[in-house]
Amino acid sequence: MFNSKSKNSFNESSAGAATIIGAGTVISGNIESNGDVRVDGKIIGNISAKAKVLVGPEGVVEGDIFGQHADVLGKVNGIIKVNDLLHLRGKGIIDGDIYAGQLQIEPSATFNGQCHMGANIVELHSERANVVNQ
Repeated sequence: MFNSKSKNSFNESSAGAATIIGAGTVISGNIESNGDVRVDGKIIGNISAKAKVLVGPEGVVEGDIFGQHADVLGKVNGIIKVNDLLHLRGKGIIDGDIYAGQLQIEPSATFNGQCHMGANIVELHSERANVVNQ
C-alpha cells in the first residue's frame, strides 16, 4: 500500500510517523502533526502538518490545510497553505484559496478560488502556524 516507490508514500522520520484517517472515519476538530497526514475519511476542522498532507480519492476536508506539501485527490472546502508543492490530481476538488510555492493541477481536477504563489508563502505559513500553536 505504501512503498518507497509510491508517489503517495509518507516519510516516517524521527519528527513523527504518518497519521492516517481511514475511510468511514469522521473527525470533528483540528489535527496537528509533526509528520505526514493522510485523509481517506472526513475531517471537519483544520489540519496542520509539518510534512505532507494527502487527501485520498474518497477523503473530505471541511477546513483549512497547512503543511510543507499537499496532494489532493478528494475534496477540500477551505484554504490550503503549503510551503512547497500543492498537487491537485485525478478528480480532486478544491473550493477555497490556495497559497503555495508551486502548483500542479491535472486536467480532470477542479479548483474554485484564488491562487497565490511565490517565495513569501513560507512566511504566511509560518505566521499561521504560530497562531495555531498558541
